[in-house]
Parts: sequence; structure tokens; C-alpha cells
Amino acid sequence: MSGSQQSTAEDQSGRRSTGRAGIATSIFTEMTELARRTGAVNLGQGVPDLDSPPALLREVAEAVLAGHNQYPPAHGLPELRQAVAAHQQRRYGLDYDPDGEVLVTTGATEALAAALLALTGPGDEILTLDPAYDAYPAGARLSGATLVTVPLVPDGDGFALDTDALRAAVTPRTRVLVLNSPHNPTGKVLRRDELAAVAALCRDHGLTVVTDEVYEHLVYDGGSHLPLAALPGMRDRTVTISSAGKTFNVTGWKVGWICAPAPLLAAITSVKQFLTYASGTPYQRALAHMLGAVEPWARELRGLLRGNRTLLGEGLAAAGLRPYRAESGYFMQADIRPWGYRDGFTFCRELPGLAGVVAIPTSAFRQGADPAPWLVRFSFCRRTEELRRAVTKLAAAAP
Repeated sequence: MSGSQQSTAEDQSGRRSTGRAGIATSIFTEMTELARRTGAVNLGQGVPDLDSPPALLREVAEAVLAGHNQYPPAHGLPELRQAVAAHQQRRYGLDYDPDGEVLVTTGATEALAAALLALTGPGDEILTLDPAYDAYPAGARLSGATLVTVPLVPDGDGFALDTDALRAAVTPRTRVLVLNSPHNPTGKVLRRDELAAVAALCRDHGLTVVTDEVYEHLVYDGGSHLPLAALPGMRDRTVTISSAGKTFNVTGWKVGWICAPAPLLAAITSVKQFLTYASGTPYQRALAHMLGAVEPWARELRGLLRGNRTLLGEGLAAAGLRPYRAESGYFMQADIRPWGYRDGFTFCRELPGLAGVVAIPTSAFRQGADPAPWLVRFSFCRRTEELRRAVTKLAAAAP
């Protein structure tokens, strides 16, 4: 168990944090600028360079031209809230009232911020897995809470959750558990037995859970996503967050949603109204239609990403960088020690010059002590020709 550090990015990257919340300059900004400056293939950020569903793009164009460009209702367009509720029922057997238990947000990141601001405050603790998406520590700092982390550690060619360590990390101040599965950046999908252990811990300690499920449709190799809210006794203590960006390759649209019991959603809505109030009217209209047809599209997208994953994994192995199993999402972890490195930050800063490729150090996502500072994250949500170019460059640069 490890507590959060008030600016781990400063400790690991040497940059000073700025502002009242102590939020450091992002490693993503640094690496993206490095890719631009050097012309390297950018396998760092999770911005998909892939096509979106043509029908969805036509829908949003028609909505714009039809004049649907003003504020939507604060809770989101009724038709999108109905589509989200229908999606949860169809896929997971979860019933939500679209008029009181579904909220449309400006992406999943706003949903996370609103939830943490509404449900936690100074003196509280938020428990999550480490490494963690960088919005979690930022949200904790903004609310005044302390982020407490339990590490996912390398285990064979994947990652393991120590449920005993998770249980030991709960204190009387723990209010919320943030659970990200499918997980970024490791690609781990929590198994049913792991989810059951998490659910039991939350019931035993009266914890509210905020789940980040944005990669719910991108689980590979015959696996499937199981929402924590679907487990016994969990629906009424779980705030489920997802979004359209990763599922439909429209990350710039920033449309997300929350499904939660009415009392929790009311508290979150009271915060969200003072963040963006509402946004994305034409996008909401288009997604209301597309969400009902997500399954055939998602199958096609998974097939493309599986092929990319194979290409990247084989390319990393050929270059002498040991890849880890990516069960979901956009990213693959790799062990850089065969290249003589033990620090991911140093490796990633030197890689564009060595090989013309940009990656992200996994340590950038760690909030506590890092058991594997030699891990680096590569993205495979790129066009196949770009991935081929990247793995060719890596192979040529291999020591």
C-alpha cells in the first residue's frame, strides 16, 4: 500500500508543478512536442488515428446543418440518455431511469472530476489502483482528498491485483474507490473473482465506487467486460462512467455519461452544472442513434485493433523489447531493460533520437512507489502503416 505523492511528476521528471492544485506539466505534452520537433512516429498518446463510423459522421453533419447547435438540457438530450439506459440494460442487465439516473457529461474526464468533487472533500481518502490515469490524482487534489494507491504489479506476461493489499489500504477515512477496468495503461481486465473481491470490500466498508469503463467495448481474445455495478449489492453504491470517444474513434467530441442511483447522481449533477453546464448538442443527437448499433461496429474495431496489437507486439519482440499481454484498450507495455535502460523517462526522452519513435514512461502514471520503472507504454491505435514504420525503426535501432 502506498499513499499519493503531492506531485509525483515533479519527482520523476524534474519539472515543477504550478498552480494551487499542484498539477505538474504533463509528460504527454512533453512527448507530443518531442514527436513534432523530431518527426518521430508518435506511439505515446492514446489519440486514435482510425476511421469513425460513416453513419455517425453523417448523423452529426445533418444535426449541425439542421440547426441543433445550442445548449442541450443540463442532464443531456433525452434521446441520448434513453440510448445509454438501453445500452446498459441490453449489454449488462442493468436498469437505469434515463430521467433520473443518467447524466451526459463533457467526456469521461469531466464525469470523473464532477464525481470526485461531489463525493469527497478534505480529510477523505480515495482508493485506486496504481498505475492510474492522470485525472484521478488531479481530481483528488482538486477535491482536497488524499489519493491512496495499491499497485498492479507485473505477473508473467500480464499484471496482477493483490486483493489483500487493497483491503489493507482501506482506512476509516476512505470514502470512494475509483476502479478502472478495462485498465489504462496496463490493458488488464479484472476477472470476475477479482471484481467479486472488490465488491465485497466495498460492501463491508460502505464505500462508494466510481468506475471508469471507457474501454468497455475494446476487450480482446474472447474476454468480456463486466461492470462492477452488475455484481450483487453494487448497483446502488456505484457511479458508472463511460464515453463515446474510445468506442467510436471520436475523442475530440468529448461526450461521456454517468449511470448512478438517483441520490448519487443528484449530488454529482450539482457539481457538473458549474463545470461545463452542458455541451455537444449535435454530437449527442448523432450518438443517440449510433449507440443502439454499437455491437457490429465494435466487433469491426476490435478486429482492426487486434491486428495492430499483434503487429506491435511482434515488432517489439523482434527489437528485443519484451511486450506484455494487452487484454484490452489501446496500449501495450514493454520491458526496456534488454536495451540497457532501467528508467522509462530516460528511455522515452532518448528514443526519438535513437529510433524515431515516441512512447510514454509507465512511471508517469504511478502515484506511489514504482515496482517496475523499466516499463514503457506504446499505443497501437494508429494506422497500420504507421505501426509498421515504427516497428521497422525500432528493429533497426535495436542494440
